[in-house]
Amino acid sequence: MRPLLPPDYRPSEKEPFMNPMQLEYFRQKLLAWRSELLQESTETLQHLQEESLAEPDMADRASLETDRSLELRTRDRERKLITKIDEALRRIEDGSYGFCEETNEPISLRRLEARPIATLSIEAQERHERMERTHRDD
Repeated sequence: MRPLLPPDYRPSEKEPFMNPMQLEYFRQKLLAWRSELLQESTETLQHLQEESLAEPDMADRASLETDRSLELRTRDRERKLITKIDEALRRIEDGSYGFCEETNEPISLRRLEARPIATLSIEAQERHERMERTHRDD
């Protein structure tokens, strides 16, 4: 059974890390984010179905195609984000949520609050980005 969260609950450094209240808080946050993305995706599909590319003016048609392309790229990024949200929800269920994949150290609550799908601590993420930069320059 999941704990009932008070409406003003925010995770705190003073409580045990990833206790049931914190896990439920992040679970609800992830589910709300996922729901919002799915709603936007549905609205995009409806908008694209209603919209017609049969514009007589070439400039208007080009502008419409550019807008459509941008919207589809945005939705593709959001689709990938939904996959990451689903993975985070699975980590909540298996008990590994909130811990760095590389070091197994806790990821700070501030980082999880800002990016609830984070899988690396700030230090591990910075190391990862430095490695990417040095290998990309080769």
